[in-house]
Amino acid sequence: MIITTSKHVFVGAITAMLLTAGSLAQAQTAPEHRFNLEVGIGFDNGISGNINSSGIGQINNQVVVITKNSYEDVYGTGLNLRFGGGYMLNSNTELTGTFTFQSLDADFVVPMGDIGVSNLYGQYTDYQTLLLDFGLRRYTTIKPTIQLYGEGTIGLGFVDKVDVALVAPGANIAGQNNDFYDQTAAFTVGLNGGALFHANDKLGIFVQMGLHFVSGMTEVDNLVGTGLDSINDKSSRWTIPFVTGVRFRF
Repeated sequence: MIITTSKHVFVGAITAMLLTAGSLAQAQTAPEHRFNLEVGIGFDNGISGNINSSGIGQINNQVVVITKNSYEDVYGTGLNLRFGGGYMLNSNTELTGTFTFQSLDADFVVPMGDIGVSNLYGQYTDYQTLLLDFGLRRYTTIKPTIQLYGEGTIGLGFVDKVDVALVAPGANIAGQNNDFYDQTAAFTVGLNGGALFHANDKLGIFVQMGLHFVSGMTEVDNLVGTGLDSINDKSSRWTIPFVTGVRFRF
């Protein structure tokens, strides 16, 4: 039901965006430069989302208590690289398409809870995503060299698989690997606002902040029967991305 609803939202958002874009394109004159190319670098500050939820079950015939860990507990804040382009429908309205690659290093061994009389720790593998977002952007000219803009985006995120190695010194568990999440095609949606500073007729510098949502990853079934089936089924996340870069018009 959730997947079906997301698909309906996705299709409806695309339809509304295209209809809005078409009406806006007819309402204004054509710009001098139609196409744009953007290259940027940024980071995402996570505001919600858990890489694992809490639960109670059994591993190796021992009672396990799992405590939740957020993405920030495991990965912190990582840089991302952005490449994209746009097509100006008129002087104030643009259709955009953007690729964003993000790789977050799992440098920390994090507390996972308890197993028997021992503390339980986890070492996650890196979190890597490739996002493809389509958007509709509207500009407002403040000065001849400064424009503010707002945009809405929808798209897909391709998330690599994530594993976790469990360690419990007092329970004789050392580096037991678990397939935690499979490779995932996730749904994304975002709202962004930014400023564009024109150095000349073709070159500009932009800064942008926003709110971005990525739906949950696909859980692996190796926890079935342990009582811990649900600790990896609520992995969607919200972030506040900040991006800066350069923009070329041609």
